[in-house]
Amino acid sequence: MLTVAAAVETLERLAPPALAADWDNVGLLLGAGAAEVRRVMTCLTVTPDSAAEAVAEGVQLVVTHHPILFRAVKRLTDATAEGRMLLSLARGGVAVYSPHTAFDDAPNGINDLLARRLGLTEIGPLRRREDARSCKVVVFTPDKDLDRVSGAMFAAGAGRIGQYSECSYRLHGMGTFFGSDATNPTVGQKGRREEVAEWRLEAVCPERSVDAVVEAIRRAHSYEEPAVDVYPLRPGASPQGVGRVGALPEARPLHVLAGMTKAALRAGPVQMVGDAERPVRRVAVACGAGGEFLADAVRAGADVLLTGEARFHDQLAALAQGLALVLPGHYATERCGVEDLADRLKAEWPDVEVWASRRERDPSAWV
Repeated sequence: MLTVAAAVETLERLAPPALAADWDNVGLLLGAGAAEVRRVMTCLTVTPDSAAEAVAEGVQLVVTHHPILFRAVKRLTDATAEGRMLLSLARGGVAVYSPHTAFDDAPNGINDLLARRLGLTEIGPLRRREDARSCKVVVFTPDKDLDRVSGAMFAAGAGRIGQYSECSYRLHGMGTFFGSDATNPTVGQKGRREEVAEWRLEAVCPERSVDAVVEAIRRAHSYEEPAVDVYPLRPGASPQGVGRVGALPEARPLHVLAGMTKAALRAGPVQMVGDAERPVRRVAVACGAGGEFLADAVRAGADVLLTGEARFHDQLAALAQGLALVLPGHYATERCGVEDLADRLKAEWPDVEVWASRRERDPSAWV
């Protein structure tokens, strides 16, 4: 039986929450972890239409790209459209999960999907992230404590480097101490200087785990006052990042790329900013509203930025910097992602019925 909690584990594996923007509100936003899940619906946004569909179809979990409860609310009543919608979901036992910006930039997330649909090669992050801050924790331990202390460090989150775990360095040496009359040393005697053979044991750990690792050391160590050093490490560039940039197999006129985008995303009218005949080859990609990535696209040497929408002044700024834009619409650049996610979840949960909302539509139309 699939539960909401188990479904969340899968969703967090596909789109790790650590990839989300600091301002975002991702994760399980409504629902009970122990509830059973038999039917799942993905959608771009929870609207009155998509919420009604979920309730009518007996859905137990909605995976929405855009979060509900994005801003703090002080009351939840039927006096507002949002309140009525959320209360109907709660009454229907519908849980709601949002991966949002974590899914935008996850491996095989929306930006990767857009790049693949355009046939881009040599794909990489448009804006690289810094690695999460980490520290090196060093402790000095006698031989009899070595395995117990190292095991406690690993269990608390230390010793992970990439795809490797339980990584440490150990160096044998001699330690000294002089205990006062108030001490109760495990080895040697108080009131005189002692020399003890010890191991220097060190391992890296995420900065957020330092307190837990140090506490684990103290619980596992036989010394009354184990010596522990913590060194902050300089963060490096992460292989992960925001947006994508890649190259077309050969340069094409801007209007041809716009046509390719329309076909690949089954979009409506596609806006172009720039000379329609200008040849473009290096393409930056940012789903949704990607005006903030203009400078990144220029730094990456892109000829064109493909994003859902851009403000008028961002369009002018792009022209001034020699950057073309292709704008198929916010909906078109992200709806394809929730449809693809539905297919992936079907494969993950073969005994669960999964579909992308059938009632969801682009709210904008051209006359």
